[in-house]
Amino acid sequence: MATLFYRLGRASFRHRRLTLVIWMVLLASFGLGAAKLSGPTSDALSLPGSESWRAMEVLGEEFGTGTTASVKVVFTAPDDATLAGPDEQTAVRATVAELRRLPQVATVDDPYEAQAIAPDGRTGYADVSYAVGEHEVTAESRAALLAAGDTARRAGVGVEYSGDVVTEAEEGAAAEALGLAVAAVVLLITFGSLAAAGLPLLTALLGVAVGLLGIGIAAGFLDLTSNTSALTTMLGLAVGIDYALFVISRYRHELTADRDPAQPPGRDGEEAAGRAVGTAGSAVVFAGLTVIIALTALAVVRIPFLTAMGIAAAGTVAVAVLISLTLLPALLGFAGHRVLPRAQRSRSRGRRDGTDKPAGRAGRVQPARTPFGERWARGVVRHRVPALVLSVVAAGIAAIPALDLTLALPDAGTAAPESTQRKAYDQLAAGFGAGINGPLLVVVETAPGAATAAAEQARQYVAGLDDVVAVTPAAANPTDDTAILQVVPAHGPTSEDTKQLVRAIRAHQADFGAAGAGAALSVTGRAAIDLDVSEQIDDALLPYLAVVVGFALVLLMLVFRSVLVPVKAAAGFLLSVAASFGALVFVFQQGHFADLFGIAATGPVVSFIPIFLVGILFGLAMDYEVFLVSRVREEYVHGAAPDDAVVAGMRHSARVVTAAALIMISVFAGFILAEDSVVKSLGFALAFGVAVDALLVRMTIVPAVLSLLGRPGWWLPRWLDRILPNVDVEGERLTRRLASAGTSGAHLDRRGEQLPDVVGQR
Repeated sequence: MATLFYRLGRASFRHRRLTLVIWMVLLASFGLGAAKLSGPTSDALSLPGSESWRAMEVLGEEFGTGTTASVKVVFTAPDDATLAGPDEQTAVRATVAELRRLPQVATVDDPYEAQAIAPDGRTGYADVSYAVGEHEVTAESRAALLAAGDTARRAGVGVEYSGDVVTEAEEGAAAEALGLAVAAVVLLITFGSLAAAGLPLLTALLGVAVGLLGIGIAAGFLDLTSNTSALTTMLGLAVGIDYALFVISRYRHELTADRDPAQPPGRDGEEAAGRAVGTAGSAVVFAGLTVIIALTALAVVRIPFLTAMGIAAAGTVAVAVLISLTLLPALLGFAGHRVLPRAQRSRSRGRRDGTDKPAGRAGRVQPARTPFGERWARGVVRHRVPALVLSVVAAGIAAIPALDLTLALPDAGTAAPESTQRKAYDQLAAGFGAGINGPLLVVVETAPGAATAAAEQARQYVAGLDDVVAVTPAAANPTDDTAILQVVPAHGPTSEDTKQLVRAIRAHQADFGAAGAGAALSVTGRAAIDLDVSEQIDDALLPYLAVVVGFALVLLMLVFRSVLVPVKAAAGFLLSVAASFGALVFVFQQGHFADLFGIAATGPVVSFIPIFLVGILFGLAMDYEVFLVSRVREEYVHGAAPDDAVVAGMRHSARVVTAAALIMISVFAGFILAEDSVVKSLGFALAFGVAVDALLVRMTIVPAVLSLLGRPGWWLPRWLDRILPNVDVEGERLTRRLASAGTSGAHLDRRGEQLPDVVGQR
């Protein structure tokens, strides 16, 4: 494989103009496709096979409920007045009349006629139903809806809106810009060259652009959530920059290899690009594969929007890998030696014209400083047991809050306090109780003509349960074979008490069916959907981990030719993800440092965040495992003792791995600025998880464990060694073939065979 990528890197470098044109044509094609085929995103949850989803489908078929957009317009009386006052009634009714005249609006309930006035008389609401779906509501209709409240406001009546129709668009530009700015600084410090620092940013942005345009095309055929683009941008920037960083770092090393006496003389650009792609590029491919596997494996959860988000993000990662293997070496061809710091460029020119001079004043050669990575590795190897114990204890302490993890779906209660959705949510909760923001819907299905009577039996039973504030009279369809009850709980939709109420109603289903002559009862609504999502994710977590870890263990065995190294890698990942869960609960659920991170409201963690976090963190953790340990193995297979291989591998890769981690942390942390609670919490958890995994697990625990294991750490049974193909990620066979070719003044042709050296210096 390393030989294949070596040839690909050289070909891309040699035919750089053609490679650049191909990528530009590809970008233009995706742009044209997105312009012609893109569709709207949707935040509607679909849970095929769940009780709540089946009940929603029945409501849509029999009553049209859930298929069209709806909004609650919330009215609040000024000062000590009530909505029963003549002026207030006039203002509210005038607003209702104006709402009924709005485009695309089907019906508007008068709060006085619908008895939607709170007991204290200060709060009321009007239900507005549209004739079209949420994403078919035009911008003009939204603007007219918001303007309709001005009539009541002029009379002193407060007006707020609750519903997805009025959800305000979130701006992610600030988050992305901050992450890119920090990444640019880290790259400049790491490389000391504007060209080298700019290339990873350029290729990452191109990869994200292709990914986002691809999502636009896919949205025309699939149901994608509004968070998909933010996730793709977040992940695409992080891995795109990191993958380019590793390839460029190896390319620079190959250009200046003569500064290391153990290496052959410095190479021309084309040869350096080939070797960089053949070695670091091979690691990029396997690192990318682990991320792609982790994301596409979300399909085992059987929640369509999670599957779609995972596949979309995986596609962007795949684009980042392809760019690193093809476009990046082409751009390196255009940049030439400008990717080196100015001092190294001067030395490179000196070598070519024979005027190379020693560095330092008066021709004195300055003693080389020991790289920090080598000093760190020697310290870890020397004190491997304390380093391992302290690191595990630190990660374990960070993971403790995860024991208090509570899951729920996001709602307006976690929106920004100044948003109209949050104001409406709070006003409704204050006037009617928290349950008004998430009523349960009980669906009763019977033979024709029996639904109303059966629903009355169900109403009497449900009304007698704890935590029930009210149950509306049954509403039946024309054939009276389906009826619906609305149940207002005493607590909010994310409350554990409301989930227990859902379980209590469902526990009566068997008895109700017997008593109602075959009647069927099902429960839906936000709390019921929340419960079903949580249970489905819980049921899928172990199979998901088994799929992801199983594939990754096989891949890592292929890469490292070892049994214990992949197992150690998986154990380190579990430690990282546990610490990330703990930090997420500590900040977003328990509320510590909430003001520092701009968290408007704390509460349960979004239901699907944990499993998504597991998938992404696993892939990223394996990135650093592959990049770091592959260099250690490269030293080991070239004859170094185990401890010496650890130190040498860390010397070459620690600086780059640290820079890559800082870049990824900064990109993820930038999204903490987002207003969307899902994006904010995911950005925080990923930033913290990468920090723990890269800086604690991979930079400390990994070298300590490798040192403790010694040679047995690289053991692979002979029978397994014969079965597993040798993919040569570290480039051992490539190095031998190139060394052999070099002794005879030859290069490798397209088939990896030797040919005379006629390429020349480029």
